[in-house]
Amino acid sequence: MALRINDTVPNLNVTTDLGSFDLHDWIDESWAILFSHPKDFTPVCTTEFSAVAQLAEEWDKRGTKVIGVSVDGVEDHKKWKGDIESYGGAAAGFPIIADDGLEVSKAFDMLPAEAYLPDGRTPADSATVRSVFIIGPDKQLKLSMTYPMTVGRNFAEILRVLDGLQTSASKGVATPANWVPGEDVIIPPTVSNEDAKEKFGAFEAVLPYLRKTKVPA
Repeated sequence: MALRINDTVPNLNVTTDLGSFDLHDWIDESWAILFSHPKDFTPVCTTEFSAVAQLAEEWDKRGTKVIGVSVDGVEDHKKWKGDIESYGGAAAGFPIIADDGLEVSKAFDMLPAEAYLPDGRTPADSATVRSVFIIGPDKQLKLSMTYPMTVGRNFAEILRVLDGLQTSASKGVATPANWVPGEDVIIPPTVSNEDAKEKFGAFEAVLPYLRKTKVPA
């Protein structure tokens, strides 16, 4: 069964290079990002893990935990982190789930239930394990994106989406196309003009159903 927006994510007990824990306990009351990879020691994935490591302060500012998933074992993860840190010049302090049994990949609907890892496998055998999941403090899925093998993820966009989700959740607004923090936001259509004035103050009615305002303090 597909994992959809606003579904509660599976509370799996996962084994990582930093120990074992239940996923919901690890998330606790934070926002969380789970990003998956089809195999250790692969070029595009190494650049992505390095990018995540370099953004450690940005994740902290947003009260967000990050966790990787790769379809290999703990010992490979520990060795791979040496390459990740060498390439990116930043410590990879986040855990990486060892999903060599494919439990996480299947539970998050990245692989079909009948999938298995053949002997001598290549990343192509688990190519669809190239996703990003943003999870709220309520343990519900807020966003998912799946990338092809050949295109590295844009973590600036993932930060932007995270900012939009957190702004929406805390301020009761929506964000327009290409929005970045500091720009105007959208008042939801479910809010009347009278209530909008009381809650947001001045706003611009671009269209009867499209009203923009500053992010409330």
